Amino acid sequence: MDSITQTNRLVLWINKEPSQVALACKIINKFDVIGIVFESRPHKRKISFKKIIEKIIEKLTLKELDIAWQDMQYDYENQFPSIPNDIPYLEVENINQQEVIQFTKNLKADLIIVSGTSLIKKHMFQLELSKGMMNLHTGLSPYIKGGPNCTNWCFAINKPELIGNTVMWLDEGIDSGKIIRTEKTVFNHKPTFSELHQIVMEHAHQLYIRSIGSIVENKKIPGIDQNDIGIGITYYTKNWTLNQKRKALNNFKKWQPTIVDPKLTIKTIPLPN
Repeated sequence: MDSITQTNRLVLWINKEPSQVALACKIINKFDVIGIVFESRPHKRKISFKKIIEKIIEKLTLKELDIAWQDMQYDYENQFPSIPNDIPYLEVENINQQEVIQFTKNLKADLIIVSGTSLIKKHMFQLELSKGMMNLHTGLSPYIKGGPNCTNWCFAINKPELIGNTVMWLDEGIDSGKIIRTEKTVFNHKPTFSELHQIVMEHAHQLYIRSIGSIVENKKIPGIDQNDIGIGITYYTKNWTLNQKRKALNNFKKWQPTIVDPKLTIKTIPLPN
């Protein structure tokens, strides 16, 4: 820890992608992280013949999508190759296992920091926490929620003005908790597709760290109900088809960051002073 002096005890619930390891390292550098739960989900999806054909087409004509994500993960892996080995950790296939509750309870956590895991189920909220359970959503709630990638969905629906990030109190829904803070991601130039994802993810990390800092400093932030801000759409991975991917890349190529749709009203939530 080098920036903030505090006594709150943080436990991280994250997955093991390099971008999540990078986030963990940044949080560890500033706060009292007393334990980490890594979710390592096994890949058990059944691949149909249709899916195989779609994957081949995607590799041949839409490879920028995979390359952008791979580039970002590769960069984070080089910058943050591992977590400090003096922090207790637990590795599970699903974050909703009972041993995660016991591990976190034994550490007497005040605040749980969640990012990149499976949907947290109802029984996990039995933990008694003095601060609560926070979540990072790499999308601008309530306008854009779900997966697999809200930045790409913004281009698929041709609303790049909705690119941003959200920190919220976790609930049982999909990116539906009360909002602690939201921000649009700022672009000072037209990035490449790979740079785009790196900029959005780095903004997400910094927004999360600033938000955690406010909670740790004992600021009372009950959060704002998303329905009081506006109406959005939850997007699902099953709907992320070849057609949507083509739209995303085509709209990205035409995108000019300085041009904003005047009909689009976007409300963001700042942290309290």
